[in-house]
Amino acid sequence: MADASALFHTPGSGETLYARITPSPAQFAAQKARWNDLRDFLKTRLKEDSGYPISTWLQGSYKFDTQIRPWTAGAEFDIDLGVYFEWRGRDDDGNHEPDGFKKIIQGALEDYSEDGSNDSSGVEKSKERCSRISFRPDFHIDIPSYHLDRAADRRALATETLGWEQSDPKAIYKWFRDRHEDPVDRAQLRRQICYIKMWAALNITEESNRPSSIMLTVLVAEEFGTIDRTPGDGDDRVLEALITSLLARLRIDSTIPNPIDKKEDLSRLSGPAKAGLLSALDEFQQIAERANQAPDIGTSAEIWSEAFLHFFPMPEDVDNEFKDVCEAHKRADEINTALVAYQFDPKIFVRAVSKDNSSYVREGLNHLPQIAKNCSISFTLQNSNELPPGASVRWTVRNRGDEAWTKNDVGHVSYSDHRNQESSAYNGKHAMDVAVYHMGRVIGRRRIYIDVRGGAMPPRQLPPKKNFRPMG
Repeated sequence: MADASALFHTPGSGETLYARITPSPAQFAAQKARWNDLRDFLKTRLKEDSGYPISTWLQGSYKFDTQIRPWTAGAEFDIDLGVYFEWRGRDDDGNHEPDGFKKIIQGALEDYSEDGSNDSSGVEKSKERCSRISFRPDFHIDIPSYHLDRAADRRALATETLGWEQSDPKAIYKWFRDRHEDPVDRAQLRRQICYIKMWAALNITEESNRPSSIMLTVLVAEEFGTIDRTPGDGDDRVLEALITSLLARLRIDSTIPNPIDKKEDLSRLSGPAKAGLLSALDEFQQIAERANQAPDIGTSAEIWSEAFLHFFPMPEDVDNEFKDVCEAHKRADEINTALVAYQFDPKIFVRAVSKDNSSYVREGLNHLPQIAKNCSISFTLQNSNELPPGASVRWTVRNRGDEAWTKNDVGHVSYSDHRNQESSAYNGKHAMDVAVYHMGRVIGRRRIYIDVRGGAMPPRQLPPKKNFRPMG
C-alpha cells in the first residue's frame, strides 16, 4: 500500500497539502502586522470614545491555528479580533445599548480605513454580530464587541438587534488548548482540522449547507481523541480513521454540543443539509480508503486529489521542490515512468502563444520551454485514439510562487476531454497534471512543467508604411 503521508505534511516543505491550504509565511506575517496595528489603534481610540478600559482577544481559526486558505481565487482570509469594553456589573449597566457600542467600533474602523497608510480596502456595513474591515491584498478582520466583567470572568456579545448574547470565545479556546497535552498530537490535530475544513469548503459548495468552522473544530477535536493512533502514524492514515469515526458518530447523533455550554448545539444545519453532510463524508471515506490502498504514491495522490482537487500535491512537488525546473524538464519522462508503469502513457502536445505578440510561440511534446506571462497555452492529448472506451481525463493546474499565492490562486481542476486551454498569469514554476481514469481507476498520468518568467511580451511592431509618390 502507498504511503502518501509526506504529501500531507513534511516539515520545511512549502508544497505539501498542509502548506498549500494554509497561509504562507509572508501572508501570516502581513496579517500579524496589520491586526497588531489595528489592535493598538482600537485600544486607544475606543477608550477615548467610550470611557471604558479596553482589551482585545484574538479568536476563531487564527487563534486556534487552524486557518485555511480561501478556496477560490480572489477570496480573502478571515481573522476575528474581539474587542472588550470592561465594567463591573450587569451587561445593561453600560453607558450604551449593545448597538451603541457597535456604532462606536464602526466609526473607529471607518476613520482607520481612511488613513491610506493602513492598506485598508474599506469597511463593510455593520453586521448583526460584528464589524468588518478589509485589507489589501487578501484578508479581512471581523471585530465582534463584548462586555467583560473581569472580576466575574464573564463576557457577553453585543448584537445589532438582539441585545446582549452570552458568549465566551476564550473558554472554548482553553477547552481546545488543554484537550491534548502532547505537542506532537496537538499539531497533528490542528492539521487534521485544516484538512477537514478545506475538504468541506471544496465539496459542500452551498454555504448554508456547510458545517461551520467551530462545529468542525469541536467535532474533529473530540473524535481525534477516540481513534486508534500508533505513534508515528502519518496524516493520511489518521485522516481515514478520523473520517470513519466522524461518520459513525453523526449517523447515531447529528448534534454537536458546545463543550462549554451543553445546551447549545453547534450544528445549525437543516435536516437535508445534515443528510448531505453524511453523504459527502461517506464519499470522502471511500476516497481515503482507496487512496491508502493504492499501489504507489502517484496513484494515491491522484485519488486524494478527488477530495482536495488542485490543493493536493503530486510526488514531484515534494521530490523536486528544491531542484531546478529545467532539470525536471529533462527528466520528465524518467519521473513519469519511475513512479509506476501505467496502462496508458499520455502524450501531451503543448503550445504557448503570447496574447500580445502572435509571433512569440513556444511548443513541445510532454514539456514546454520557459515562457513569458500573458500567453495562451493549449494542451492536447495526442494519443487520445489509444484510450479505452469510457476513459476520462482530468487536467489539474497547480500554481506555485508568491504571485499566485498572493492572489490565493493555487490552481484549479477541469474535465475537458482531450484538450485544455490555460494562460500564464503568474511568474513561478507551475505544473499541469494530467490524469486518465477508466472505470474508477487511474490508468495514466503525466506532468507538464510550466515555468513562467518575466513580464508579458511587448506588442509586435508592424513595419512602417512606405510612402508612395503618385505617378504623373
